[in-house]
Order: sequence, then structure tokens, then C-alpha cells
Amino acid sequence: MAPHAVAVKPQSAFFEARGWQGVRSFEAACAYARDAGLLVIADVKRGDIGSTAAAYAAAFTPHADAATVNPYLGGDAVEPFLDACRRGAGIFVLVKTSNPGSGDLQDVRLEDGRRVWERVAELVDRWGSDLVGERGLSSVGAVVGATYPQEVAEARALLPRAPLLLPGVGAQGATAADVAAAFANGPAGGLVSASRSVIFADDPGAEAERLAREIWDVSQAA
Repeated sequence: MAPHAVAVKPQSAFFEARGWQGVRSFEAACAYARDAGLLVIADVKRGDIGSTAAAYAAAFTPHADAATVNPYLGGDAVEPFLDACRRGAGIFVLVKTSNPGSGDLQDVRLEDGRRVWERVAELVDRWGSDLVGERGLSSVGAVVGATYPQEVAEARALLPRAPLLLPGVGAQGATAADVAAAFANGPAGGLVSASRSVIFADDPGAEAERLAREIWDVSQAA
């Protein structure tokens, strides 16, 4: 499937559940993907403070090009990952996630009327402001669920420099059309993640090719 993708996003929990052998397999899978010319996004959703956060950042940066990060402990939890970005890595910060229960916290209204996720988006934009590359995109990206098309458009307006990682296409019900707004700043502005719909397809390669073609068409029309 490598010809139809730019990255893979291994979910570390399924490897960690197998103990040290699973961790070794995670590292091997990351190396295999890199050898195939793919970027690796470690789906770890880590979030802690101080030395623990630093250890989490150190654990994944040797094996992956980027990692998913939970910001809901605040800026000090993200800072070690920002340090990794300054050394050439990338992160995708959870902003508005694709799961149905995300609104329990992320959609709560603040005193100024904004939702919690919008405040987090503001922070992500700030954290990534000094990590913008020559193509105008930051090393600090955001996770925004494709299952919420309106929020995808709103997040793109709030995060003009952030690449958006867009889970939810396929098994969770979102479609290519639902992520069109993510590409308002160019085809590189969005990275669509599809897992089960490809892995469990009768012909995974054909499904990956079909989805890649749909996403490309949407990105060009945006």
C-alpha cells in the first residue's frame, strides 16, 4: 500500500499490550515503513508533565517522524514534545477528536463563548508559530476528526499554519468530502487517516488506491 500513502500511523497500544515483544515489533514496524519511504506517525496520545513527558518524547522520536500528543494537562505537558520539534520531529496535538464522546469536554463553552477545543486550537497555533518551515506549515499539527466537517472548516481557519491529521474516514463514517476544508491552504494541509476500512477490505491495496484518489481530487478542488 506504500505507493498510495505518504505515512503510516501505528497505534502503540496494540503493540504495548504484548509486552516487550510488542514494543520491539512496534520499532520494527516503524523501521519497515521508513524503509518503504513512508513517514511514521506514532499514535501514542501521550500527555504528562516534567520528566515523564520528556521521557515519553524521547521514547518515540527515534522511531517515528511525529507523534500524537494530548494537550489537556497544559503547556508544560507539551513543551518536551516542542523541544523534539525543534530538533526535527513533528507532533499532532489533539484538538477536536473524532469519537462521539469528544463533545463531553471539547465542546464545553467557556465564559467568552468559545468551545474548549477552540481554545486548544489557539494554543496549538501559538506553540507552532516559531516552527514554520519554508512551505508555510508548522511542525506542530492538530488532530481534528473528519467526523465533524464543520469543525474541520473552523479548525482550518483557526490553524492556518498547522497540518491537520484527520481520523474518522472509513469505519467511523466520514468521507473524503467531509475533509475538503482542511486543504484550503494547499494539498499538504491535511493528512487523512483511514485504518480499519483499508486493513479489513477484501483488497486493501485497491481500497487504499481508491481512497488516495478521492482525497487527492478533493485536495485539488479545495
